[in-house]
Amino acid sequence: MKKRVLVPLFAALVATGGCGWFSGAKSTKKENIAAPKELVELTPTLSVKEVWSRNIGKGAGKSGIRVKPTLADGKLYTAGVDGDVRAFDAASGREIWKKNVDFRLAGGPGVAGDVLVVGGLDGDVIAFDAHSGAERWKARVSAEVVAAPAVGQGTVFVRCNDGRVYALDAGDGKQRWIYDRATVPLLSLRGTGAPVIVGDAVLSGSDAGRLVALRTSDGAAIWEQSLTTGEGRTELERLSDIDGDLAVDGDVVYAAAYRGQVAALSASNGRQIWTRALSSYTNIGVSASQVYAVDADSAVWALDRTSGSSMWKQDALEHRWLSGAAVQGDYVVVGDLEGYVHWLSISDGKIAARERLSKKAIQATPVVMGDLVIVEDIDGKVGAYRAAP
Repeated sequence: MKKRVLVPLFAALVATGGCGWFSGAKSTKKENIAAPKELVELTPTLSVKEVWSRNIGKGAGKSGIRVKPTLADGKLYTAGVDGDVRAFDAASGREIWKKNVDFRLAGGPGVAGDVLVVGGLDGDVIAFDAHSGAERWKARVSAEVVAAPAVGQGTVFVRCNDGRVYALDAGDGKQRWIYDRATVPLLSLRGTGAPVIVGDAVLSGSDAGRLVALRTSDGAAIWEQSLTTGEGRTELERLSDIDGDLAVDGDVVYAAAYRGQVAALSASNGRQIWTRALSSYTNIGVSASQVYAVDADSAVWALDRTSGSSMWKQDALEHRWLSGAAVQGDYVVVGDLEGYVHWLSISDGKIAARERLSKKAIQATPVVMGDLVIVEDIDGKVGAYRAAP
C-alpha cells in the first residue's frame, strides 16, 4: 500500500497509511508549520454579498480531500462524505432533490447531460439521474476515488488512488477498459486531480508528476509528458504529484505539479508550449490573457498565457493554505484555512474584497456561475456570493 501525505493545511506534511481513512496518521511538530499571514484591514473595491448558504452533509474534515460542488445547467450538485448527494438551484439555493448512499463519498460529483456520478473511499462508484436523483447503477473499482469522475461520450472515466484509470459504460457501469501502467511512488500527496475529456482523449495526472492522454475508445496512451524531475535523496524530497485539476482551453491544457512546473501543453500531442518552475498542488485558473496558480506557500501568481512569464505575485495570503484559483470576470477567487473567500484583481493581484463563509477551512476550489461564486468548507457548508463592481 502506498503512503499518502496530507497537504500542509493541517499538519505541514502528514503521512497516512495508503488507501485507508486516516490509518496511521502522525503529525509533525507544530513548530514546523509556518504561521499564516495575518489579514490586514481591507477597503473593498468590489461589492460582494451572500446570496444563500446551506449545509450539505458531512464535509471533508481533516482528510485532505477537496470535494467541491459541480455546476451544470443552472444546477449545483454536491456530495457529502456521509453519503448525501443533493441537487440545488444554483441561483437560489433551493434544494431540488436529495439521496443518501450507504458508503463514504469523496470523489465527485461529475455530471454531463442527465448522468451524475460520484466515487467513494472504498472504491465504490454510483450513478444517478441528474434530473431526479434516481439511482441508475453501482460499480466497484480497485481503490478509493477522491476526484470527480469525468462523464462524456457515453462513458464515465474514474481516476483511482492507486493510479489506475477506469472507463465505465455510462448506461450500466460495466467496465470498458482500464489503464494500469501509471507509476505510483511510495509516498504522495493526499488527493488526485480529476480526469478531463478533450476531444477523443481523456487526460489524467499521476502521482509521479506525469500527465498522460488516453484514447477514450480503448485506453491506449496517446502521449505522456513529465512536469517534474522527480529528483531527491528521500521519498519526501521526490514528492511530485499532479493533484490539481487540469484547465483546458481549446487545444491547450494547463497543469501544475507539486515541486515541479506549471505548464501549457498541446492537448492533441503533448508538446510543451511553455513551462515555468513553480510548485503547486491546487487547481489552475485561466482568463483571456493569464494563468493563475497558487504555489506551495499559498502565494498567488499570474502568468502570461502565451509565454508563462510572471505578470504579478500576491503574497499577502501566504501560508493561509489557499484553495485553487477560480476566475470570475476581472477577479481571481480563492478560499483559505479560516473560511475566508478572497477576490483578487486580475490586473495587479490586489485584494478587492473578502467575505467569510465560516471558521472552517475552504480547500475546494470555488465554482463560478456568472456573477455568483459558490464555495464549500470542510464541514460541508456551502455558500453563494454575488460580486459586482
